[in-house]
Amino acid sequence: MRKFSLLCVALVSGVAMNLAAFSQTTPAAPPSIPSSVPAAAMPPRPQPPTRPLDAPLAPQWTVITGAGKNAPADRDGDFVIGPEYAPAPELQVIAGVPMGLVKQFTMTSEDSKIYPKAIAREVFGTPDPDNPRTLIVETHERPWERAITVYIPATYNKKKPLPFIVTHDGPKMGEPDMTMPRILDNLIAQKRVPAMAVVMIQNGGGDAQGHQRGLEYDTLSGRFAEFIETEVLPRVESNFQIRLTADPDGRAVMGCSSGAAAALSMAWYHPEWYRRIISYSGTYVNQQWPFDPKTPGGAWEYPINLIPNNPAKPFRIWMHVGDRDLYNPNVMRDGMHDWVEANHRMAAALKAKGYHYQYVYALDSPHCDRRVREQTLPAALEYVWKGYK
Repeated sequence: MRKFSLLCVALVSGVAMNLAAFSQTTPAAPPSIPSSVPAAAMPPRPQPPTRPLDAPLAPQWTVITGAGKNAPADRDGDFVIGPEYAPAPELQVIAGVPMGLVKQFTMTSEDSKIYPKAIAREVFGTPDPDNPRTLIVETHERPWERAITVYIPATYNKKKPLPFIVTHDGPKMGEPDMTMPRILDNLIAQKRVPAMAVVMIQNGGGDAQGHQRGLEYDTLSGRFAEFIETEVLPRVESNFQIRLTADPDGRAVMGCSSGAAAALSMAWYHPEWYRRIISYSGTYVNQQWPFDPKTPGGAWEYPINLIPNNPAKPFRIWMHVGDRDLYNPNVMRDGMHDWVEANHRMAAALKAKGYHYQYVYALDSPHCDRRVREQTLPAALEYVWKGYK
């Protein structure tokens, strides 16, 4: 029998923002690597260096100075912020602003035809001696359970379908993250973005090669988007009696780290579903597993091959990386694991193909920096929804 539970949480002024979820679901680096290989034989893990503004492949920056200052929401291009940050005022509860609702329900592997089982590993993989671009990983199957958290704006008109944004690494059941709802309450009231729903989807568990989160997020295919389209969104609509738009221009997707790579993949493989993307510390590196010869570099293929060698898609993309973002944090030494280089390459590829993009480089900032998110998320949302009618 299908397991199902439902929790409705009203957005009241006494609820504190759960900002910790942002860093907890996307750790700054993977845990230490257990292996049958003796620790002394493992190659040392390099610490992420600080990449200067004029590092190789860096674009020509427009520098934004001052804590709390962001790139203009109506301008494309490459921008620098920091090194001091301040939470955006839109994170606060403002008197007189209508507050939406946050509701949750649980999905299990019993509900899914696309992911009827999750995968997991006990130890990190070892480099494949016959293919340095991938790892040998032993996995096992397990059931999964995840929370789906939904924000419904206070101004929702049931006669019209709602635009919406999907966010990855969503919160746990009973622990709703109020960051996005607070921001949208204010942005919607100020008419800076359309009234929209948010569908926050908890990942399938674990991280990177051999875990379900890595399989869902780092795989270059439309499978994860299809899981959301056919199994998650219909449940959202039926559980809460709302209508979500089918118009791809009214659909956005957001993530951090591998969740950002998943956001791009959802739009890339299904542009008929998604065309607006927010990417924090995007993992556009070689982390796909199992190995796929069609995309041998994993998400590294986006800036190297896929974007340059295909017609531009009708996307609008906001993306970010920190100057101390990740650098080769595993046993692979393949030259495709520098997060800063990957995002620099992404920005250059997008610019060359004429995409609408805004690239934000954060100074004194590590992977998925919560301070940066607190400052920039309202501006990122406003930028990515420009042009929506």
